[in-house]
Amino acid sequence: MTIAERIKSLRKQAGLSQEQLTETLNVSRQAITKWETGAGLPDVGNAME
Repeated sequence: MTIAERIKSLRKQAGLSQEQLTETLNVSRQAITKWETGAGLPDVGNAME
């Protein structure tokens, strides 16, 4: 499983929409879309906050 697939899977398991996840992580919806499509990766600094 790729990181993109894992992020999407965990979001869905938590019952969150992309919009809800953006509010939780304080990032843009475009960032979530990039992470879930493999076009980008989360910043490690954001993940640790």
